[in-house]
This record gives sequence, structure tokens and C-alpha cells, in this order.
Amino acid sequence: MEHFAALKILHVVSTVLLFICAMGLVVWIVRGRRAGDVTVQNRAMQRPWAFVWVLMGVCLLTLPISGWWLVHYAGWPLGQTWLLAASVLYLLGALSWAWLAVRVNRLRRPVIVGNSRFTLALAIFSVVCFVAIAGLMGAKPV
Repeated sequence: MEHFAALKILHVVSTVLLFICAMGLVVWIVRGRRAGDVTVQNRAMQRPWAFVWVLMGVCLLTLPISGWWLVHYAGWPLGQTWLLAASVLYLLGALSWAWLAVRVNRLRRPVIVGNSRFTLALAIFSVVCFVAIAGLMGAKPV
């Protein structure tokens, strides 16, 4: 198999896994909240959901590496505006995801009560960043 096609497959699989894991967590928490369990988010870092967080982290680590190699094989200059914008959005999205993971991990302790609106805002910001990146990558305004 050609390297470019293999990298493209790896990049797409990582992106799809990231979105599936995130949507799985969202659906699980929303269904729990609708069922009347107000502490469902406190269990978001317990097994098997810790595996989902680790899988999302691995996907977040492979995306910039595979993306850089795709850009390298395609021969695009790294100074293009859409690539730079996607890189900045990725940095902001990944940092907000890491901050979100730390906040959700802290929710496991019953002593600490966090602001759930800020946690939700972090999650929404991270999702918006990654959807914008997917839009930029799909459009590829060269």
C-alpha cells in the first residue's frame, strides 16, 4: 500500500475514533442526567470510560504526526493560511481537551465541587475547534 494512502487511512480512523469516543461520552452523560442521576459525570473517569479517555488521547497524539506527514507527502507548504489556522485550532482544542480531562478527573472526588458550566464550556469549545479543523481539512482551500 502506498504511504500516502496508508497515512490518510490512519488520519481518518484517528479522527473518526476521536469523534465516536466523544459522542459516546456525551450520550452516556446526557442519558444519565435525563434519568435523574445528577452525579453521572462523576463516574466519567471510571472503567470502562477511562479507556475511552485514553483512546481519545492516543488519537489526539497521532493526528498531528499523521497530518504533518500527509502535508509533507502532498508537497504543500506549511505556511498556508488554512494549515496554520488548523494548527492553532488544534493546539487550542487539544489544550482545552486536556484541561477538560483534568476537570472531569477531579469530579470523581466527592469533596471537590466544580463549576459544571465551565466544564461544559470547555467541552463545547474543544468540539467546536475539532469540527472547524475537520471543515478546514475537508475544504482544503489551497
